[in-house]
Amino acid sequence: MQIDVKGLGKRYNKQWVFRHLDYQFNYNASYAITGPNGSGKSTLLQILSGFFPPSEGTISYQRKDAETIKEEAFYNHFDIVTPYLELIEEFTLQEFIEFHFKFKKVKVGLSLDEVVYRMYLDQDRNKLIKNFSSGMKQRLKLGIAFFSQSPICFLDEPTSNLDEKGVVISKYTFDRLTDVIYNYYSKNLPSKQLLASYTEGAIDFAIQMNYIHKK
Repeated sequence: MQIDVKGLGKRYNKQWVFRHLDYQFNYNASYAITGPNGSGKSTLLQILSGFFPPSEGTISYQRKDAETIKEEAFYNHFDIVTPYLELIEEFTLQEFIEFHFKFKKVKVGLSLDEVVYRMYLDQDRNKLIKNFSSGMKQRLKLGIAFFSQSPICFLDEPTSNLDEKGVVISKYTFDRLTDVIYNYYSKNLPSKQLLASYTEGAIDFAIQMNYIHKK
């Protein structure tokens, strides 16, 4: 899967978050989008994934076989993990997993039982999601993204509320996905160093949003 961005920009009222972004996200590569708070990291991910429209510029999506994917059909080709992703908390875990994978194909070779086991939630199948801890909810978000067949995964602050078992789950990402676009920033350590540590060096390219045009 390839994503081409040309002249991309987003503004709220009269203030531009970023402008004039030209970039190509290539097949079989992982990308880090870095920068301080307010630099547009989450906004860019939301635009790339179709949650927000851009204020200017174009986005095109292309499969590995060079077939162009229409914007309205792109949702079939990606998974996303974000702090603003809501889970259906009235479902039990078992109900949620069965419901979700009616719309997404589970990773080849895995059963739904194996997915739950790999999320370290096999003892919580009949628990309502509203009663999960924040760490358990984050594991569930990561699991439904990592264990599907979608070729692209957007990760927006995936370490938020991540517990020790969630870090283990995250190691499955780079075995399965062809493209990972990852938003992360820390004021204490260089972003690239953190990413290399978290992903065991699996990030290929980094986009620093604080260097993108704002006017």
